Amino acid sequence: MSEPSSGATDNVQMVGCDLHYHAGKPAFENNPSTLESQTPRPVSVNGKRMPVIDMHAHCQLSNVWPMVEGREELDGENPYEGQLKKTENIEVRLQQMDAMGTDLEVLSIGTEQHFPWAEYDLARDVAKLQNETLTEVCAAHPDRFVPLGVVSLQHPRLAAEQLENSVRHLGHRGCMIRGNVMGQELSDSKFHPFWAKAEELDVVVFIHPRVYRGSNPRLEGRGFLHNMIGNPLETATALAHLIYEGTLDRFPGLKIAAAHGGGFLPSYVGRFDHGHNSADRGGRGLEERKPSEYIRNLYYDTLVYGTENLRHLINEVGISQLMIGTDHDFGMTNRNAVAHLLSVEGLSEEEIEGVLNGTAKRLFKLDHI
Repeated sequence: MSEPSSGATDNVQMVGCDLHYHAGKPAFENNPSTLESQTPRPVSVNGKRMPVIDMHAHCQLSNVWPMVEGREELDGENPYEGQLKKTENIEVRLQQMDAMGTDLEVLSIGTEQHFPWAEYDLARDVAKLQNETLTEVCAAHPDRFVPLGVVSLQHPRLAAEQLENSVRHLGHRGCMIRGNVMGQELSDSKFHPFWAKAEELDVVVFIHPRVYRGSNPRLEGRGFLHNMIGNPLETATALAHLIYEGTLDRFPGLKIAAAHGGGFLPSYVGRFDHGHNSADRGGRGLEERKPSEYIRNLYYDTLVYGTENLRHLINEVGISQLMIGTDHDFGMTNRNAVAHLLSVEGLSEEEIEGVLNGTAKRLFKLDHI
């Protein structure tokens, strides 16, 4: 059921939708399209308006590129063109958000603009410009964006200072980091100052993978396997180390959100529990509990693309741990994330509202939507 909404963007009249969902009869069939949205803004479910908060959305900032231009670590990439460049067009982004049903994005800077190789001074200066610019972008549209900053994690104490400054002075709701730092695991004790600060500030750390082409010869060839296999594997590996090295026990108050539904870890956690219970050949680490207990205390986006995949994720981690995520605006964007949620059977209206906005409101401390 669709009725015209009251808002228009650049002469494009948006049409909202009132979606009829019942536990035994979802609003959509299994596996709705990921390429075209069926849920324009504003979204209502059974007559109740439900704002949609997208916690996994990226941008780039062109003013940063001159600071790193010519660095061999960029491997000859031309960052000024292509996919990254188009994420900067705010008017187009707002139109896309309206079409997808998104009211607000928790906006983070894409991993292509995280520079873990940068020496201290460069890392400090780049992150300062990024974080301040991101605040300006979000402040221009406070009803549509809130910022999730960057930190220079290769310099852990600097990262802790950056996080504190961003949260206390720039309005950031936490930060996004990659799944490793130049091959060093996030569980390494050198990063403890950063984790301690994130716990103290009570903010979200969003772990997002970044796997380079050429990093694993078995992922070469057709199918973009560095993305399809490499990225979910990277997230699962990062989370596994945080569990097995005792990081999550050392910092029990951490609020960690994992991209792409936590990668492969939630889909195979029974094997991890078996290793913990049997201690087979070192299958138990420093963790105090079963791995399945830890993953139910982490948070995840819904970005797993299939109805059965999402149903399984809900069963493994609990629906209270999920938030809408789209990867907007990149090639892997799910432009129909709301429909995917509403294709899963057995949900209550309260659970649906929690995934669409309630959990994100609480975690990111959003009181204006």
